[in-house]
Amino acid sequence: MNDENYIEEFIPPENFAMVAPNIYRGGMPKKKNQPFLEKLGLKSILTLILEEYPVQNQSYLKKNNIKLFQFGVAGNKEPFVDIPEDVMVKAVLTLLDTRNHPILIHCNKGKHRTGCLVGCMRKIQGWSYTSIFDEYRRFSAPKSRSMDQQFIELFDPKPVVNSLNIKYIPSWLTL
Repeated sequence: MNDENYIEEFIPPENFAMVAPNIYRGGMPKKKNQPFLEKLGLKSILTLILEEYPVQNQSYLKKNNIKLFQFGVAGNKEPFVDIPEDVMVKAVLTLLDTRNHPILIHCNKGKHRTGCLVGCMRKIQGWSYTSIFDEYRRFSAPKSRSMDQQFIELFDPKPVVNSLNIKYIPSWLTL
C-alpha cells in the first residue's frame, strides 16, 4: 500500500459523545482512537480509573501536550464501595474550568463512573432527574446501577457552585 491511497481512520473511543461544548466523554482511549482524539485538539483528559495510567496513553499525552487529571474512583458497587463525594466535587470543578478545555472524561468503558460525573455536572446545569437518569441509562445499559443513580441524586452541588472561579466557567453554564 502506498501513501497516496492511505486513508486514516477516525475511530472514537467506546461510548464517545459530546457532553457540552468542549467536554467529551468515552471509554479508555486506545491507540486506534488517537487520530480521532487529535482532531478534538484536547487540552486535558480527566480519568476516573484507580490504576496507574497506561504507559502508552502517558506517551500520547506527553507527545500532544495534554494534561492528565486523575481522580481515582472505585466503581459504585454494592454493598461496601462508595464514590467519595469530595473527589467528585474536585472532578466537576476541573470539568467546569475552561482553562482545561477541550477535555475528555473517561473511566474504563465510559459508562458508570463517567456517567456519575456527567450526572453531577447535569445537576449543576439544572437538568431534571428524569433527563439526568435517561442520559445515564443510555450509556450504562444494559447494566445501569441503582447505586450510581442514588449517588447522583444525593450529590450536593453547593460545594461546586461555591468553589467555581467565575472567570473560567463555560459560557453555556448559567448559575
